[in-house]
Amino acid sequence: MRGIGTLAAGAALAALLAAASGPAVAQEAPHVRLAPMGEVTLTQPPARDQTELQVLFWSDEQRSQRFRAMEQWFAGHEVPPPPSTRPLEKGTPLNPALQAEITALMKATGTAGVMVLVDGKVAFEHYGLGMGPKDRWTSFSVAKSFTSTLLGAAVKDGKIASLDDPVTNYIPGLAGSAYDGVTVKQLATMTSGVKWNEDYTDPNSDVAQMNRFVVDYGPEAIVAQMKALPREAEPGTKWVYKTGETNLLGLLVENAVGMSLAEYAQHHIVAAAGFEGGLFWMVDPRGGNIGGCCLSIRLSDYARMGQFVLEGGGAEVPPDWFAEATDSLVDFGESGFGYGYQWWTYPQGAYGAQGIFGQGITIFPEKKIVFAYVGNWAKASGGPEREQFLELARKVAAQVE
Repeated sequence: MRGIGTLAAGAALAALLAAASGPAVAQEAPHVRLAPMGEVTLTQPPARDQTELQVLFWSDEQRSQRFRAMEQWFAGHEVPPPPSTRPLEKGTPLNPALQAEITALMKATGTAGVMVLVDGKVAFEHYGLGMGPKDRWTSFSVAKSFTSTLLGAAVKDGKIASLDDPVTNYIPGLAGSAYDGVTVKQLATMTSGVKWNEDYTDPNSDVAQMNRFVVDYGPEAIVAQMKALPREAEPGTKWVYKTGETNLLGLLVENAVGMSLAEYAQHHIVAAAGFEGGLFWMVDPRGGNIGGCCLSIRLSDYARMGQFVLEGGGAEVPPDWFAEATDSLVDFGESGFGYGYQWWTYPQGAYGAQGIFGQGITIFPEKKIVFAYVGNWAKASGGPEREQFLELARKVAAQVE
């Protein structure tokens, strides 16, 4: 499990650094007037020295402060809160011993917040690192699962005819590349067969080269980099974690629906899930959103997102969308871990979203449990913390009848 976390860490961080280090946003994505919900707006923080934006090199203290204020550091779309918020009533609390174990692990690991929902009601809620209920916290790769949810919404809306459609139907610039013959489904499961080096410590790796493409190509960076990659396996036969492909997936959805991910999420996630605090989603040089990274929401809205997924997504996605999206479409051997449509699958029928530095939504569907957490772990990959929090979530599930 730690190996999987390391891959995700390098991928998500490279996506953030590529966006942060590149040129300023080229143009604002077209706005869609969505009254009475309020307009999605582009926010642009004051210009900063590029060295200040290198998240990997922020100190522990800087991360604890800035992870809950990313809109002060990076350009992005602000989605206002919806008119109606889903209330989160207090439920039966977890037993005192388990509560004490969670708070102790939070303190030991630098975790800023944990919320546990059981059958849609709050069984546990606690904060640290100066975070409070009204603060937002960055998501890193948890955003990937939001992007795949918007893929489902685009299918439901008829904007994407089928997951078996060629990717090139929606991103014509990839025609003539290794993505010829790759389907939307294969892109969503990272089984395109296109070669990709995810080693963030290697300055020549594909993930490390993302920033160079941003500098050289600006708004065309995503397609310019991905269309130059060679094929190493037949589509659908090999899984490789690729940040670039999640960014392609975000571009694909935006092309299909004709608006940014943040604008599309305003109705299909923020309003549908009944968020309380709105949403901030960083933009790339196109003026669109970064599909694989970098949205910020309240802890309670991480939990609401988990509950929304647990309940099937209502009318926003096709029937049984999440049953398929959160299934082990790719199995990692006998470990019990796997991958769906940008969702990780865990043993015992659980699944979740996870991001570097300690962000996650873990869901136990049979027990109707959502375990959401955000943090500032010492290492981007998390070290042992990821497994510790997964084990805590299992203990919560074991306690619930």
